[in-house]
Amino acid sequence: MLIGEVSRQSGVSTRMLRHYDALGLVEPTGRTSGGYREYSADDIRRLFHVESLRTLGLSLDETRRALDEPDFAPADLVGDLIKHTRQRIAAEQELLTKLERVDATAPSEWEDVLRMVTLLRALESEFAARRQQAILNQEGNASLPIDALVEAALTEDDLNVAGALQWSLARAAGQGVTNLAVGLRSQEVDVRRRAVAAIAAVHTSEATTHLRQALEDSDTTVRSRAALALGARGSVDAIPALLEMVLTGQLDVEAAEVLGILTDVSPSPDTIVDQMQTTLDSIADAPTRLRITQALAEIPGPSALGALARLTQDNDRTIAATAAAILSTHERRHRQR
Repeated sequence: MLIGEVSRQSGVSTRMLRHYDALGLVEPTGRTSGGYREYSADDIRRLFHVESLRTLGLSLDETRRALDEPDFAPADLVGDLIKHTRQRIAAEQELLTKLERVDATAPSEWEDVLRMVTLLRALESEFAARRQQAILNQEGNASLPIDALVEAALTEDDLNVAGALQWSLARAAGQGVTNLAVGLRSQEVDVRRRAVAAIAAVHTSEATTHLRQALEDSDTTVRSRAALALGARGSVDAIPALLEMVLTGQLDVEAAEVLGILTDVSPSPDTIVDQMQTTLDSIADAPTRLRITQALAEIPGPSALGALARLTQDNDRTIAATAAAILSTHERRHRQR
């Protein structure tokens, strides 16, 4: 069979057939009287073997070795091909994800595309300063790759970059909160902590709903961040968690300040003081009792003042002196008004 017919039946170009011949990969066994290449049935069979191996990703040299060297181990080569193919697929998937994220921002100009690509590349930088700068440099009215920002927010270890990501997501008017909430269900506690911190920066009803759910988290840091954010929004649902924070010393100063704010919106503000008083009466741990005493300074109203007055007679002199100092400061401020 002449080279033209072989090309038509195999789909391999005559140029490639000549290249195979020059490499000694598929050599026609004969020549016509006119000097044209003539392929036998065995030559055609070898050609199809070559093409089959090439479809697996083998190079021309690897293909020749696979067919001609009896000690050539196919298992090792196939294993390498699997590894390289997976790497190529991963790279293609990464590219597809970037393209989808750029497309999601509906760019109208090439400048928008370039700006988005620059941000996406910066988010992958090993340098925290570059990641932070790229996030903060985004224009206020620019479309943002929300999915990429959420992914970064759930994985970012640097506190400065994390803060920039939270700021960026906060100004996105609630976009991405649903995906951030997925992080609240992660088995990794660090992911849940990053998720609740990012959600706390967003002031929407959906964000508030997810923060309420975070109050049930097994991690004290997640619960604390959710409670502080909810309390600052006037949600009395945070009161039990805030009281727990005072008792355990987990951001107790911040918790006391928020409890003071919540007494203005709580349907029964005296309940907060009553719970604190009950704890004071039932435990002997001096550091915990002192934290409760200090927290009462943030609670307005006569109930807190009465509790402090009783504490001035406490057997623990540090607690008694602290209560007295708080009352003295309160009276001095009251006289100055």
